[in-house]
Amino acid sequence: MGRIGPLEIALLIGVALLLFGAGRIADIGKGIGEGIRNFKKGIRDDDDEEPKQLPAKPETKEEDTQKPV
Repeated sequence: MGRIGPLEIALLIGVALLLFGAGRIADIGKGIGEGIRNFKKGIRDDDDEEPKQLPAKPETKEEDTQKPV
């Protein structure tokens, strides 16, 4: 009941072709492929950059760290 067989997949492809047409489906596939490619390129570019260093913490004075009595 929960499995999708080859007949159901063929039916879904047929309905998609009727709704969108072959040219529109090719454009959608091309757009998805470009999006995935750009995403992978963005991740790769982030790894190549040197990690940014956080600014150093300001030194605390001894007076500031002591608790009042």
